[in-house]
Amino acid sequence: MTKRPASVDEYIARFDPRVRDVLQRMRQTIQRALPRAEEGIGYSMPAYRVDGRVVIYFAAWKEHVAIYPATGSVTEVFRQALAPYEVSKGTIRFPLDEPVPMRLIAAVAKLRAAETVTKAGPKRPVRSAAGKRPAARGERIVRQPRRPARSSRR
Repeated sequence: MTKRPASVDEYIARFDPRVRDVLQRMRQTIQRALPRAEEGIGYSMPAYRVDGRVVIYFAAWKEHVAIYPATGSVTEVFRQALAPYEVSKGTIRFPLDEPVPMRLIAAVAKLRAAETVTKAGPKRPVRSAAGKRPAARGERIVRQPRRPARSSRR
């Protein structure tokens, strides 16, 4: 088992030159599409985060490269453009023996960024030990235990 890559450069360097070229172009395409995104590694794949939330991942496999996640809105909006490619379980696969559609990848990345920001909304404030107001800087934070699920039997 190979160890988890420490950086996107390390991830890309693992592949043969032909695949490295495709991955490098995918990386540049996503970076141009999401200029505010932070690049990192998640699930041992290159990941791009906007406001701390993952927008898109990409990876290379033996016979294809892929982007994740392919949400319902992504597959709906790009239905025609995605028709020639395999789309399943949140994955869009592009065969390595055909040109990889960089414009489509950029459009998917932009839609995912908009979707992630809209869906996430503002983060909830952490509550103080009393649980009545947002915690002040340096104040002790107490997490309330979850209530057990109610039984359906009475």
